[in-house]
Amino acid sequence: MKNRRPEGWVPRKQRSSKARLVAFNVLRAVEEDDAYANLILPHHIRRAYLNKQDAAFATNLTYGTLRLRGRWDAIISRSSHDRPFEAIDSDVLQLLRLGCHQLLDFKTPPHAAINETVAIARNELGQGAAGFVNAILRRINERTSEWKTILEQSTASRTQFLSVWYSQPRWIVEEFERALLLDGREEDLEAVLNANNDAAKVALVCRGISPEDLRERITRAKMGWEDPYLVPSAVLLESGDPHRLWPIQDGSAGVQDEGSQLISDIFVAIPVEGKDTQWLDVCAGPGGKTATIASAAPEGVEIFANEPQPHRLDLVENAVAPWAERVMLREGDGRTIGEEQPDYFDRILVDAPCSGLGSLRRRPESRWRKQPSDITDLTGLQRELLASAFKALRPGGALLYTTCTPVVAETRTIIDEFLANTPAAREENLVPHAQQLALKPLGDGPHIQLWPDLHHSDAMFMALIRKDQ
Repeated sequence: MKNRRPEGWVPRKQRSSKARLVAFNVLRAVEEDDAYANLILPHHIRRAYLNKQDAAFATNLTYGTLRLRGRWDAIISRSSHDRPFEAIDSDVLQLLRLGCHQLLDFKTPPHAAINETVAIARNELGQGAAGFVNAILRRINERTSEWKTILEQSTASRTQFLSVWYSQPRWIVEEFERALLLDGREEDLEAVLNANNDAAKVALVCRGISPEDLRERITRAKMGWEDPYLVPSAVLLESGDPHRLWPIQDGSAGVQDEGSQLISDIFVAIPVEGKDTQWLDVCAGPGGKTATIASAAPEGVEIFANEPQPHRLDLVENAVAPWAERVMLREGDGRTIGEEQPDYFDRILVDAPCSGLGSLRRRPESRWRKQPSDITDLTGLQRELLASAFKALRPGGALLYTTCTPVVAETRTIIDEFLANTPAAREENLVPHAQQLALKPLGDGPHIQLWPDLHHSDAMFMALIRKDQ
């Protein structure tokens, strides 16, 4: 007997949007497995066979949703009348965040944003979840233009509102506020928080190739490029996968933030009196700065690259391969170098392990994983590394201390305390050495603090310390 379809109109199952499904699966992995979006997203894109347009959409949707998660959670919690926010299933919550981002940030037409999100809920989680997602997103859509006002009026303080709206934990907002105050930019907090949510451009550094030749290679690969913001020799990739470029593959170019490029350029350019052949990178992993320094170092210079973690030392070795004859690798604790080789090195870079709050643009999930207690642990390590490096510096040499964070405890406080406790150390104004290497003003000194809104780079800190003869 033939099977008969039910009489009347029967809805067909709507297929899930492949790009949105990729974003959903990446968000699940980030939430449940502590995965890093930048590492797993390319795999999911390849597995789904997304074309260039869909891959770009999935990428922007994933990263954007992760960055603005705090804002979307506040809106979802005020729209979930039937269920406490804490009781919402994790997978359902990821879909609600995706739907919010499409409705309120991407400005996707409501029918598309809601229907496509509900389709994934139905196909992946079941009809009950789909109904719940549909109801919440429709409530959210009814007040699209009102949410900023609603959140502003329902938070207890200005700082709390900024934390929610710009989707950065309150303690991080307070750290940026403190650093900006000391930098004379207390009125620019919102501009910096907003810049932390901008997608960072892929910056390319020229190591064994000229910027002109690199731009030509990018064009020949049918990819786009833009002029740099901060470092004249940098090239910004407008679109495409940088690892498709031959200069990236052969090491004559690399992917490196413009702030990081500036640090490398400054380190090479700092004047040093007397002999200048022994250079040390105390915290070399993963090797980007070391490679850029090695590519620009004069003949006769030996660069000693130290890294305590074996897998990161492997990355350093790969990065410096084209200049292997001038780079010496050491797997060890940088805190022992001062005792082992006192007064030995002519110039030293201490790119200290830090909270990484200066790179929130690049690592969208990191803001949700860090804790204030992390800074306490890191500042102890930073003090020890700086003290060891200074012991290893010869009198008259130059030590460049840098971090990828504006947090005062990891930057100015470290330097001030070190100078107060080390009579032979003095801080020299870094700006005169650095300004000629940069396209944007770097302040008055003596140290330099980069900002994502002013310099379109990670929020790097730099200070130059000399050892008196």
